[in-house]
Amino acid sequence: MRTPNLFAAASAELRPLAERMRPRVLAEMVGQTRLLAADSAFRRAVESGRVHSMILWGPPGCGKTTLALLLAHYAEARFEAISAVLSGLPEVRRVLAEAQARFETGERTVLFVDEVHRFNKAQQDAFLPHIERGSIVFVGATTENPSFELNSALLSRCRVHVLEPVAIVHIEDALRRALSDGERGLAGMAISVAPDLLSQIAQAADGDVRRALTLLEIAAELAQDDAGRITEATLLQVLADRTRRFDKGGEQFYDQISALHKCVRSSNPDAALYWLCRMLDGGCDPSYLMRRLLRMSIEDIGLADPRAQQMALAAWDTFERLGSPEGELALAQLTLFMASAAKSNAGYVAYKAAQADVRTLGTDEVPLHLRNAPTQLMKSLGYGADYQYDHDMDGGVALDQRGFPDALGERVYYQPVSRGMELQIKQKLDALRAERAKARGE
Repeated sequence: MRTPNLFAAASAELRPLAERMRPRVLAEMVGQTRLLAADSAFRRAVESGRVHSMILWGPPGCGKTTLALLLAHYAEARFEAISAVLSGLPEVRRVLAEAQARFETGERTVLFVDEVHRFNKAQQDAFLPHIERGSIVFVGATTENPSFELNSALLSRCRVHVLEPVAIVHIEDALRRALSDGERGLAGMAISVAPDLLSQIAQAADGDVRRALTLLEIAAELAQDDAGRITEATLLQVLADRTRRFDKGGEQFYDQISALHKCVRSSNPDAALYWLCRMLDGGCDPSYLMRRLLRMSIEDIGLADPRAQQMALAAWDTFERLGSPEGELALAQLTLFMASAAKSNAGYVAYKAAQADVRTLGTDEVPLHLRNAPTQLMKSLGYGADYQYDHDMDGGVALDQRGFPDALGERVYYQPVSRGMELQIKQKLDALRAERAKARGE
């Protein structure tokens, strides 16, 4: 098999540990146990050299680039890589032309496009005829949901393979391999590290093997001043400013706000607080979180506990006055209250139902008895005639007075739930609606 260009010998001392330890065969890859299972169709196809155009979708450091390299390795193909961040359409056309020339001489090209979701539609379309002809095996890597970021024409020509964050136990395997490898790793430095400290590095990597190896390399360099021992003190320096994975505009962002919303809705205050903290920790704009929490107070709690909306506005005001980090406690308390409160979407459902009628049933006239009659002409035309002033009626309600256009008849949108304050509203409305129906002879 031809060794890919990026596996060619280089000055090992100058390359980062993560690059030196990049797997050279599938057996060296860690994680991705579903996709790369020994009996999986994907693995059998790769090892036999039968590769196809694909999109690799997964978080940073999960092995997308490595897998693309291995595809070229097993297929004995030329490996070419471009980045959608750094490359424009002229470079794309040049690489494709070179691949076409090789194809005509019988040589295959695996074209790896990193961050493919950053290419616009025209740039993505440039690959289509070459994928169809087979002059390239297209491998696009993305951290974003391909359904939203890639055009349908490209997706229809590629299979999407989902890669997962690498589990801590598998990252630990990669770290131990780096420590014991004398050719590419750190065995020559005679680094010692306790298993629990190695686990701390793996956990801090947050599913990213490349990040884990980088942290290990930094720790190993610092350990040279301590007889090669990576200690708690060493890790305090290395891990002091670590951050968790969070994409402020991508799918991960929307997955997490979805989780927060659904945990509030399902009255799970502990889980809701967790997702709130995850988003704050990832750098989410607190104003965005406050807008979403305010919406939840209306959509999912509503009249079952109107205090939620008042508390949401008060929490927003509190944060604006205190700022971070003190103001974040107001968001936390609001989240706990809302998740614990009685829930009702009856108001939301009623609004949508009334909105649908307005949009689909046409523009019906306001009944004469409900119209305003500020002039004598309007009064002579019957505006306001036979209107019953509710405060003058027994019980304070004109039971037989209709409120809808005649063509619609009386309709019911709002159905309060038997929870929280809406239970009282339900009891009152049920009785009132029954009395109205009786008064109208229904």
